Amino acid sequence: MRLRMLAALLSFEAGISLGLPSGAHAPRAEPDPAFAVNVTLGGKGYVNKGLVGFGLIPSNFRESTGDTLGSIGSAIALKRGSFSKQPNGSFTGTIVAQPDRGFNVDGTIDYQGRQHQIDFVLSPYYDADDLSFEDGLKTLQLRYRNTLLYTERGSQKTTGLDALGVRPGEVLYRLLAFQDPPLPIAPSNGHLSVDAEGLALNADGTFWVSDEYGPYIYLMSAASQLIETIQPPKAILPFVKGTLNFTSEVDPTTGRAGNQGFEGLTLDSSGKTLYALLQSATIQDGGSDKSTSRFTRLLAYDISGVPLVRPSLIGEYVVPLPQSKKDNTRAASELHFVSENVFLVLSRDGDGHGGDDAKSSYKQADLLDISGATDIHGTKFDDPSHPIATKGKLDKNITPGEYVSFVDFLDDTQLARFGVHNGKPVDQTLIDAKWESLALAPCMDPAFPDDFFLFTAADNDFISTEGVSLGQPFDAGLDVDNQFMVFRLTLPEASVGDIKKKTTSRT
Repeated sequence: MRLRMLAALLSFEAGISLGLPSGAHAPRAEPDPAFAVNVTLGGKGYVNKGLVGFGLIPSNFRESTGDTLGSIGSAIALKRGSFSKQPNGSFTGTIVAQPDRGFNVDGTIDYQGRQHQIDFVLSPYYDADDLSFEDGLKTLQLRYRNTLLYTERGSQKTTGLDALGVRPGEVLYRLLAFQDPPLPIAPSNGHLSVDAEGLALNADGTFWVSDEYGPYIYLMSAASQLIETIQPPKAILPFVKGTLNFTSEVDPTTGRAGNQGFEGLTLDSSGKTLYALLQSATIQDGGSDKSTSRFTRLLAYDISGVPLVRPSLIGEYVVPLPQSKKDNTRAASELHFVSENVFLVLSRDGDGHGGDDAKSSYKQADLLDISGATDIHGTKFDDPSHPIATKGKLDKNITPGEYVSFVDFLDDTQLARFGVHNGKPVDQTLIDAKWESLALAPCMDPAFPDDFFLFTAADNDFISTEGVSLGQPFDAGLDVDNQFMVFRLTLPEASVGDIKKKTTSRT
């Protein structure tokens, strides 16, 4: 297994183009129609055409700071202007990947927030024949480029330490965009505590980061310095007996549950509306128990005036998350804008490689339509004393968004085509447990103009037997690689913003 990992690492570091394996026939140029899964939402047809790429970054790879490169599937985005189609039918681009709060099996650590740039070559595989695991890795080759570290006020480093303290809000924070609300901090160093989960890139190089402690949304400069902060309504803020308490170790009395903050973050195609999705229900809405935490909240902010004007809440909707056979909630791990009122939502269990059980039962990118949902922003439901649901039952005056099952990450036929499996044995070919990110790119196929590639990556929790954290080696007892998958989808009227590489003419 370590030999296979070493081979993957060598090709990864060198950026070698290995090509697809040769076969008895010419490879297909389009997906096999037999793989198509069709669903209808809002009178429009959506198609999952199957898995077309698989790759990984080894669990023991180190980034430029010397730390293990891990947890990069917490959030990904495609770098604007980087995506292009090559003459040989492959696609190249750059993934911006954002880990969470570092290797924290034995407690939270002083891990500075960051993002990594990772170049890729996607060579879509459309045939029905099963590839070996080694050949499957050739369909998505990944090459680490660099790391950008996050800083806050006074150019201080952010930290991953638990937010056991509160930095008081500035006097005019409710009026002035550049002043901060009360912020979660680590008392040991006074630094802003960030458990980064969502990432959205602006056209001017600035970017948004959503976290779990606040849960807040931070606007960062192109140089990764804090510019301003979005504070959600009181119903979402964590209060313990009426006092703000940002710790993730225990649930508050009201507000977001511990470690259940803004997992999903996405921009609409205009770049003027920012959407944030809470991982599961707030405490008062049923979030203290998986059997009642189904009804979570999706928030929409007008960001057209930033940084001079603080983003304003312009929409708030209820999302009915999927449930297991035992009626336990499949919490949301990511959100991605598709078209007006339509989104992809990644919901999952926690099983797979690195999870409690090798056999996973639910990992999907599903469709959400909020066109008929009740907008509750600015209503009594923004006060924690007025829950949207009681004991798992939604208030009768609220219509939730429409949630439709769509892309199944656990399709055995699709996984086998790339030498991957679900369930035992527990080895390098087992699908990872925690898939937490989504990104879309156009297929640039004139015959199918509504076809897009859906990139997704797993959060491996830094699990490695050869890890390094804050300069210190660690052995987590298992090697869980950073896995990536790419699907091909038909998404009518979808728009993904300006990610295609600009071409220049020569004279």
